[in-house]
Amino acid sequence: MSEAPYRYTAAVADEIERRWQQRWDEEGTFFADNPVGSLRATTDSLAQAATASSEPAEKMYIMDMFPYPSGSGLHVGHPLGYIATDVVARHQRMMGKNVLYTMGYDAFGLPAEQYAVQTGTHPRTTTESNVANMRRQLHRLGLSHDSRRSLATTDPEFMKWTQWIFLRIFDSWYDPEATNADGITGRARPIAELRAELRAGTVDPFALADRQSITLPETWVGRSVADVTAASDAEISRLADSFRLTYISETPVNWCPGLGTVLANEEVTTEGRSERGNFPVFTRRLRQWNMRITAYADRLIDDLDRVDWPESIRSMQRNWIGRSDGAQITFPAAGLAGNPEASFDVFTTRADTLFGATFCVLSPEHSLLEDPSALPAQWPEGTKDAWTGGAATPRAAVEAYRVRAASLGEDERTAEDREKTGVFTGLIATNPMDGREVPVFTADYVLTGYGTGAIMAVPAEDERDFAFADRFELPIIRTVKPADDFEGGAWTGDGEKINSANADLDLNGLDKDEAKARATQYAEDRGFGRARTTFRLRDWLFSRQRYWGEPFPIVYDPAHPEVPIPLPESMLPVDLPEVADFSPKTFDPMDADTEPQTPLSRADDWVEVELDLGEGPKTYLRETNTMPQWAGSSWYHLRYIDPTEDDVLVRAENEEYWLGAREDGGVGGVDLYVGGVEHAVLHLLYARFWHKVLFDRGDVSSQEPFHRLFNQGYIQAYAYTDSRGVYVPAEEVVAEADGTYSYQGEPVTQEYGKMGKSLKNAVAPDDMYEEFGADTLRVYEMSMGPLDVSRPWETRAVVGSQRFLQRLWRLAVDEETGDMVVSDAPADLATQQATHRAIDGVSRDMSQMHFNTAIAKLIELVNHLTKVGTAPREAVEPLVLMVAPLAPHLAEELWSRLGHDDTISRAPYPVADPELVKADMVTCVVQVKGKVRHRIEVDPEISEADLEARVMAEERVQEVLEGQTIRKVIVRAPKIVNIVV
Repeated sequence: MSEAPYRYTAAVADEIERRWQQRWDEEGTFFADNPVGSLRATTDSLAQAATASSEPAEKMYIMDMFPYPSGSGLHVGHPLGYIATDVVARHQRMMGKNVLYTMGYDAFGLPAEQYAVQTGTHPRTTTESNVANMRRQLHRLGLSHDSRRSLATTDPEFMKWTQWIFLRIFDSWYDPEATNADGITGRARPIAELRAELRAGTVDPFALADRQSITLPETWVGRSVADVTAASDAEISRLADSFRLTYISETPVNWCPGLGTVLANEEVTTEGRSERGNFPVFTRRLRQWNMRITAYADRLIDDLDRVDWPESIRSMQRNWIGRSDGAQITFPAAGLAGNPEASFDVFTTRADTLFGATFCVLSPEHSLLEDPSALPAQWPEGTKDAWTGGAATPRAAVEAYRVRAASLGEDERTAEDREKTGVFTGLIATNPMDGREVPVFTADYVLTGYGTGAIMAVPAEDERDFAFADRFELPIIRTVKPADDFEGGAWTGDGEKINSANADLDLNGLDKDEAKARATQYAEDRGFGRARTTFRLRDWLFSRQRYWGEPFPIVYDPAHPEVPIPLPESMLPVDLPEVADFSPKTFDPMDADTEPQTPLSRADDWVEVELDLGEGPKTYLRETNTMPQWAGSSWYHLRYIDPTEDDVLVRAENEEYWLGAREDGGVGGVDLYVGGVEHAVLHLLYARFWHKVLFDRGDVSSQEPFHRLFNQGYIQAYAYTDSRGVYVPAEEVVAEADGTYSYQGEPVTQEYGKMGKSLKNAVAPDDMYEEFGADTLRVYEMSMGPLDVSRPWETRAVVGSQRFLQRLWRLAVDEETGDMVVSDAPADLATQQATHRAIDGVSRDMSQMHFNTAIAKLIELVNHLTKVGTAPREAVEPLVLMVAPLAPHLAEELWSRLGHDDTISRAPYPVADPELVKADMVTCVVQVKGKVRHRIEVDPEISEADLEARVMAEERVQEVLEGQTIRKVIVRAPKIVNIVV
């Protein structure tokens, strides 16, 4: 039996989808209009709306976290979030909104560079090919992107403004006392204003540096404000440079010789190796660019309460920033050669426990340990064997330990279940609270970047310190009274103070809060401590020793190579030079001391450049590091708004329209931002930081980049490993009759996880387009379950979504003739009710992004209309409109065949008739003296007063009540009325 010629098959779907995609492209169906500029009023309908009203159309700005253009292309797990945002975008257009929705590509990055190292293929060639393939795959899915706004971070036009923002941040310092019109305390200001205030003596740079933990140039140590006002312009300029939000410093970094670059923490595995290439990673100090994100720590935490984000994501950011209120305490240290006044600072949230500090620990990278030869040549008297690590001297012990610690990743060093290691440094510190001498150790669980890189250890009240003290045979002094049933170990609960007194301070018997306050005040009065707020957050390491990244718009005068010189905007963008070799020229993957030699440093003709920067033509040297991949993704939401403007970052009118403060008092930002939870901290934190600096400098009106954040789940799939533990192609695995699985005749083990290339369980969307069509794939992915929950992929289940669309097609199209079979006769009441209840429910689900339940309601309506026979137009047209955001190609085709010339993309979304949404009449039971005496049919939304009146008017009720006195009438509308007599 031959197939009906006009059946909705994959081939028919393919023809329909490609035809409508071409028409959308030609007509600019999804173009969004800006209030001003080259993208203003580009469609007739919106132009007419703008003419009819002085106010711009109501807007909706929707964004996906843009992808890295992988060479392997997309698998069906990738489009989950993209389909969801497209459904929202299409629905909002039908609701009359002006919708900004597009897609860009995070195109710089290490994978393309490593491929270039291996093959010699230029990263731009690889990247542009990958972008083109991904664009094709997404376009074939029918995503309603405004193609004019699409971009890649590698585009010169985009890179120019990335470099411009870097220079904007470089030109800024953070004034913690400044306020603005919005009542915000603390903001970025131009560096020129700091120089002027330093000259006038209105800013105390020493107090400011202390407050922001900024290290001043050595020439300014120990000087006063009076010295500042009398200083030369060059000295003041150098002093002001210390406060820039972008600065260079000798920074502890994750140095990977095997890749020839510094890695971010997230690029290092818990085993201390590079995520890409599995090379060893070492901790060492390098001259690096940093961004002073820590200056914004308070605002980054406090403003989380002003955005519509999942609480779990906000908690992750709060924990990452890690605000702690406490005290900074200075411990004098004896034993360092040539430095009899050596000391180190520790930060503690419990100054009241100083009486219980029995030892101190420095990070292996601490400045006091940088030169192990300055440590004692002999072990001090009283040194225990457990402290030495088997070394003959403190110098040898510390030097060996520093080498071992440098080979470990941060996660490994700080793992809670890892046995604590360390060695005695030979230094003896003095506890400033009571004068006791305490040994100073170094241990890898203390990190330089957190706090001061040193801790005072109170083993009686800290489990980590207790474990260390137990292993190294160190004393334990309790300063908090444990509970009566305490069984030993570290007591971390509350309790009154004990063993906490000296000649001038007695904390015994106090509670925690009062004891902390008195201890901190005592430390301040005696000059060995001060109240301080610290953060776990560290300044953003902003250098990479790579080729494939944004060049810095910075040059250096060879006579003063330590002073970075910003390039003027007219010289942007700074493009990458062509190089023949993308790899580090010489390196030993196992040598931590290998010096980085960036690919750019070998481009001599590019590095050495003649420029006129105001002093006549001179020779300068370019910066040879590049920016990290995070740079472009920190601001692309702004470029989407004005992608064609070359003279301004973003036009003020357009930015305020798309991102400005909301009517509900919100801080502005993108209306809906959708992406994976893996970007919960770093990308979002960096983007918020850049946006806040731009807000402070008056470049944007919104205080936050993203108003609402939604994290979609993952599509997961079965993966299979052979006897070696190697993944095999999932599509070639055979399910055996006994419930086992095999690959090429050999048994394999099944597991379940995230779909991806590495697990060889990816399914290409191209295969789904060919077998089912894009609309079927869209409906299937949206129907798999709640959007924020991960769900299993099952190719065999996709056919269910195809059958739903085929039934919808048959409601309107005769599969034998291709003629329309919709009836123009009025629908019966049951069909009207079914249609409007579907409209009501689907509209509610769409507004809440509950697409799976919306599809379920649409299936119910299709089933109802199928049973009716010839479906009425007044039911089919609303049905097609509701399907349009989910299966847009099929909806467009049916809408056209139903006689409409205009695209369904901007047709008004159906509105339910409240009268038809109401449920059928319900039965109300009437009880008298607890017995059922009557029943009536009533409206389900009847009020209690109306129901009582209706019941009391019933003839049967009056007969039952005759001769009796009513004491009370209990009404539970609409189901029951109980009359007490």
